[in-house]
Formats: sequence, structure tokens, C-alpha cells
Amino acid sequence: MNRKISGTIADQHFAPTNVSAAALAAEAVSSENIFVTGNTVIDALHWVSDRIAQNPTLAANVAPYEERFRGRKIIGVTTHRRENFGDGMENIAGAIKAIAARDDVACIFPVHMNPNVRAVMDAALGDLPNVVMIEPLDYPNFARLLSISHIMLTDSGGVQEEAPALGKPVLVMRDTTERPEGVTAGTAKLIGTDKDRIISEIFTLLDDDAAYSAMARAHNPFGDGHASQRIAEIIYNASRQET
Repeated sequence: MNRKISGTIADQHFAPTNVSAAALAAEAVSSENIFVTGNTVIDALHWVSDRIAQNPTLAANVAPYEERFRGRKIIGVTTHRRENFGDGMENIAGAIKAIAARDDVACIFPVHMNPNVRAVMDAALGDLPNVVMIEPLDYPNFARLLSISHIMLTDSGGVQEEAPALGKPVLVMRDTTERPEGVTAGTAKLIGTDKDRIISEIFTLLDDDAAYSAMARAHNPFGDGHASQRIAEIIYNASRQET
């Protein structure tokens, strides 16, 4: 409701992608008031990443695992969506356990507080040496997790935009996504929650350099890190015209 109200009263609409702009146009928003700028979350990610490079202590919570798993391919994991509770979450846990049996990988998993997630993961993954389940991360530490991960395995929304900005393939454990641009661009792939499918898709990216490169090098459709500058310039120019 808040989003609909905001959209109705807004004079300017800053869309992250052409697909988003088309959705606004379909709701009768004038094309003169729609500007495709990219998503400011990519700006934030690059801003935070630059500051971590200058001051690594900002990501001190992730640093011990980065050192512990040095030389392994790290798989970052996030999952929390309600539609995956029950069988879906059990399948995800089983897939992670199978993936973690490989000697060349490690999984870093900030576990959601919801007991529908935590209880399942604790039971399945609690004693695995190369799976670390940690508390949810603040943004600098999460940005660092994205940076050090080889692959992101997720059912989250924002990760589908952020990880490709750092050249990380995203496997999305959902059947649909509100961010279809990433799937079209090849930066993300919908794989559902079938255990065998998750394992197969992860192994393909781990073992097939061409498949990995195709996703890692695909153009991120959600922005280049300069959305905020574009928005500021548009607002400034509009204010000058009004005066």
C-alpha cells in the first residue's frame, strides 16, 4: 500500500531498469516523469566495498571465516522465504549438506532468525566442518561475504541485484522472481528447491569454467554504481527549471 501511495503522489519516478519503467508506463505514469537510472543499492554496495578495502575492520565478523576457508570456493547462502518453509527448506538443507561433502568448497550461511529456517538448518548442518552458520550480518559484513563468495545460493531478492555487481553468479531457489531482468541477462538462474537440481546446478558452476564465466561476466542489468548521481542531477535540473 505504501508503495502504491508513493507512486501515485510522486512527480518523478526513478526506475532501476527498462522493465521497471515499462511497468510504470503500464500504470499510466507519463514517460516524461520516468527516468531509468539503475538501482541505488548497487551504488551502496560499491561505496561500502571501497571502504572495506580501506578499512578491513568494517567486515571483521566475516574475516575469520575468510581466513579459515582460504583456498576453497566459498558458497554464500541465504534463505528465508515463506513459500520454502517445510519441504522446500528441508530440500535446501539436504542440498547444502551434499555440496559441503566436497573438499574444495565451504559454505558461509547467515541464518535467518525464523525458527522455520533455523531449526531445519541446525538439525541438518550443525556438525559439518566446512559449513558455518552465523547470525544475520550487517551490511558491511554482508557486502564482504558477497565479495569473497564464488557463488551465491539464495532465495532472497536483493542478492539477485547485488551479487552480479561483484561478478558472482546467483542461483535462485525459487520458481519465480520479481527481478526477471537478472534471469534474462544471465546473471541469475531460477533453480527451484528440488534437492538434486540445486546440487547439479552448483556442481556445474564449480566444475565447468565456461558455465561459470558466462554468468560471472554477464552484464548486470540493475545498475553500474552511478544511479544516485543520475538521480541527483535529474532533481537538480528539474528544480532549476521550476525557478
